[in-house]
Amino acid sequence: MIEKLELDELEFEEEEDLELETKSSKKKEKTLENVSDLPGVGPSTAKKLSENGFDSLMSIAAASIAELTAIASLGGKTAQKMIESARGALNLSFVTAVENLEYRRNMSRITTGSQALDELFAGGIETSSMTELYGEFRTGKTQIAHQLCVTVQLPKSEGGLREEGKDSEPVIAIYIDTEGTFRPERIVSMAQRFPTLDSQEVLKNILVGRCYNTDHQMALADKVSKDAQTQNIKLLVVDSLTSHFRAEYIGRGTLATRQQKLNQHIHTLLRVAEIAKLSVIVTNQVSARPDTFFGDPNVPIGGHVVAHASQTRVMLRKSKGNRRIARIADSPLLPESECVFQISPEGILDAT
Repeated sequence: MIEKLELDELEFEEEEDLELETKSSKKKEKTLENVSDLPGVGPSTAKKLSENGFDSLMSIAAASIAELTAIASLGGKTAQKMIESARGALNLSFVTAVENLEYRRNMSRITTGSQALDELFAGGIETSSMTELYGEFRTGKTQIAHQLCVTVQLPKSEGGLREEGKDSEPVIAIYIDTEGTFRPERIVSMAQRFPTLDSQEVLKNILVGRCYNTDHQMALADKVSKDAQTQNIKLLVVDSLTSHFRAEYIGRGTLATRQQKLNQHIHTLLRVAEIAKLSVIVTNQVSARPDTFFGDPNVPIGGHVVAHASQTRVMLRKSKGNRRIARIADSPLLPESECVFQISPEGILDAT
């Protein structure tokens, strides 16, 4: 009888220890809420990471070991442990296709202002992804980019991303201008079309960064990655993506360096789109291939690096008058189809 009591007491103590250990483990998981809570991250390291846009657990979880070691001068094992801890705290794992379908059904989209163009995009420009608009000059790339800076600020019931209600937080659009094409006057004329928008408020919620070289362009993208953690940024426009890369890296000898740098920049854009659940719009130039005898001789700049990165690629071309034609060139969801829209003083409209 005494032996049985001792055995029961021993089992009770083991259960109690296990319960305490579980509670302690859960407590540790709960306290892992900030980057500074990660193993191996002191104040100095946290500051370096924050300055480079890695100021959330998700940004660390999505980072590579090479990125963290280069930024914060960490050892490979420390960086790996940080990434694994961040992923563990966020409980990142596989989801079923059913769950993924439900997530995509609830995904927000931005209206383009044209019903035909929205239908081409299956309801508008989707968030958490990058959409590329390419074509010759005067095909409407910059006009669509301006229009989206306006329509993203509409209430969700009207095709924008602003929450309903007067006291809702303003939606911010970022415009990285590489060619000096941003025109606030155009924003005003486009905003006046919508009764629920005030043109001056719309201008206040668009942050424009004029950049002059590839390093400046990449630095601005890194800043957006950081600011998106604390600000309600829902749209990032890069107009255009490749102009500075094309101008600075001339000749076949610099092609590899250019593509590596461009690839790094694009992955920054993709990461901020995914983490901040915003929409990234990039415009792209084209070049003519003189050896093309059949079909369209114009091809977008950037080669396979840009082609593989963009979730949706749209080719724009001119039509009669102020009409333009948009065609889905590549998309994992949308079929290859096209539509006609027009550019008017009020913005992007259906063709009449």
